[in-house]
Amino acid sequence: MTPADTLRFAVRAALGYPLRTALMVLAMSIGVAAVVVLTALGDGARRYVVGEFAALGANLVIVLPGRTATGGVNPGSFVSSTPRDLTTADAAALLRVPLVRRVAPLAVGNSEIAVGGRLRDVMVVGTSADYLDIRGFALASGAFLPREDFARASAVAVIGDTLRAELFGNRAAVGSMIRIGDNRLRVVGVMAPAGQGLGMNTDELVLVPVATAQAMFNTNSLFRILVEARDRDALAATQRQIEDLLRARREGELDVTLITQDAVLGTFDRILGALTLAVAGIAAISLAVAGILVMNVMLVAVTQRTSEIGLLKALGAGGRDIRRAFLTEAALLSLAGALAGFALGHLGAWAIRLAYPVLPAWPPDWAVAAALGTALGTGLLFGVLPARRAARLDPVQALAKR
Repeated sequence: MTPADTLRFAVRAALGYPLRTALMVLAMSIGVAAVVVLTALGDGARRYVVGEFAALGANLVIVLPGRTATGGVNPGSFVSSTPRDLTTADAAALLRVPLVRRVAPLAVGNSEIAVGGRLRDVMVVGTSADYLDIRGFALASGAFLPREDFARASAVAVIGDTLRAELFGNRAAVGSMIRIGDNRLRVVGVMAPAGQGLGMNTDELVLVPVATAQAMFNTNSLFRILVEARDRDALAATQRQIEDLLRARREGELDVTLITQDAVLGTFDRILGALTLAVAGIAAISLAVAGILVMNVMLVAVTQRTSEIGLLKALGAGGRDIRRAFLTEAALLSLAGALAGFALGHLGAWAIRLAYPVLPAWPPDWAVAAALGTALGTGLLFGVLPARRAARLDPVQALAKR
C-alpha cells in the first residue's frame, strides 16, 4: 500500500462510522480544551498579579506593621496585626536614611463624600506629596497634595477621575469644596484615569494629607509606609538601613515587615507558576482517558473489520501495511480532536477574558504545544495495540468470518 492508499483507507474507515468517530474526537477535544483553558486561567492569574506589583515601581520597599514570623502578614490581603503601630514619626525618620529618596505614609479608611446634595461612599487615602511620584501617577488638572510636615492636617483633597465625573459633571472640580464625613476640604487636583491597582480603584479615591486622614478616622497609626530607594542596585542596602533605623526606634526589636517588589514578584510567580503546572497536569489526565477510549474503539474496529483486513491481506497487503493503516486512522482521529480542542480552549479563554477583562487569560505557548503533542502521542500510543492485533490476523480465518 502506498502512503496515499493508506491515508485513503484511514479516512474512509473513520468516516464509515460517524458516531464512533465523533465520540472519539469529542473525548480528545475535551482533554485538549481543558488543558488550554486551565493553563490560560492559571497563567493569566500569574501575569495579573505580577503586573499589579510591577506597577508599584522597581525601587520600592513597603514597610508593614507586624512580622511575618508571627503571622503579621497575609499574602492574600496584606493585612497585618502588630503590638506596635507605624506612625508618622517613623515615616519622617525614614527620610533621614541616606539611601532613601522618597517616603509616602499611608492611612486608609472609608467615609462618605458629599457635593451639592450628591452622596456616595469613598475610600480615603491619607498620604504625602511624594505618593504621586512613587506610584507613577499623573494629574489631569490642578496640583497634588502640598509638600508639608506629615503632622500638618491641611484641609485639601485630590480626587479620582470617576469621582470628578460623578460629583461635578461638566463643572470644574478644582477649587470646589467637598465634605468628607464632618470635614470640609477644598479640591486642589484631579487624578488622571489610572484604573485598578492592588485591589483599589484609583479613579474612585480621595487623597488627603496623612494627618487629615488620621484626624478623620481618629487614629495615630499608619496602614503602610512606601519607601523609594535612590537606586535599584542599592535596594538591599536600603532595606538594611531601614531595618536598622526602625530597630533602633523600637528598642532593638524589629516588629515590622519589609517587602520589596522583587520578593513579592518572585513569591507570587513561583506559587502561581506551580499552580499552573498542577492544573495542566490534572487536565492532562483527561487526555490519557481519551487515549484509552481511542484504544477501546480501535479494538472494536478491528473486530468489526476483520473480513476487510483479511481481504487486504489476500490482495497482498503485509502486516506492516495493516499496522500503518490503523495507526494512521488513530493519528487522524487524535489530530482532529486536538485541533477541535485547541479551538474550544481558545474560545473558553476568550470567554474568561470577556467576563474578567482585568485577567490576561491567554494560554501559554508551552501549554498549547504540550496539549497538542500529548493528544497526538496518546492517540498513537494507544493505537499501537489495535494496529498490532489487526496486523497479526490470519487472512484465511479473517475471510472465513465474512
